[in-house]
Amino acid sequence: MVAMLLFTIGGMLSIYVGLHSYTHPEPVQNIQWGVGVLLFSILLESYAMYSNIVEMNKRRVNTRFFRYLRETKDSDLVVIFGENTAAVIGLVLALIALLTAYYTGDGRYDAIGSLAIGVVLIAVAVFLAVEVKSLLIGESADPRVSNTAAKIAIEHPNIEKMLNCITVQQGPGEVMACIKISCKPQLTAVEVSQLINDFESRLKAECPEIRWLFVEPDLVR
Repeated sequence: MVAMLLFTIGGMLSIYVGLHSYTHPEPVQNIQWGVGVLLFSILLESYAMYSNIVEMNKRRVNTRFFRYLRETKDSDLVVIFGENTAAVIGLVLALIALLTAYYTGDGRYDAIGSLAIGVVLIAVAVFLAVEVKSLLIGESADPRVSNTAAKIAIEHPNIEKMLNCITVQQGPGEVMACIKISCKPQLTAVEVSQLINDFESRLKAECPEIRWLFVEPDLVR
């Protein structure tokens, strides 16, 4: 939330400065230090973004990159990726605008650069808001969790079927699951308890992201 707020405020301020500079342009001179700082910053931010992408590639495995961005529960990596991307694009735009304003002698190009950076910051803020909104208000976990639970229920000799499964993604790598199963009617209370413990152990072994698991026996209605 803080990152989205900062991007939004920064974008609006950049657009305001750009509009003011466009209507009151000033000549751009002595850009050596400015160019040097921008180039150095681009190198640093590019390395940070590269490291971020490497880590995301490790987690996405065979999933396409942009599909991973849309579906991942790793909100921490998505936010960092948005920050790094905005920084790199913004710095490149600033460098282009500065050089163009200097060599053309028209300070309005510098103002256009500020406007473009503002648009980029707001766009990234919207992207982050869309991506992490569902995690903030609560969303279902990856369907793999419920599919795995159903598979284990079918394979278990004393479970007739999984009646329902509700999952909630609490955060990156943190899932809560509530499951109802139908057991064979002749089982005793002790056998049902042992069955549930076995079911929970197998499910957590295959889905280690499950932090809280509640399994309730019920009847088919």
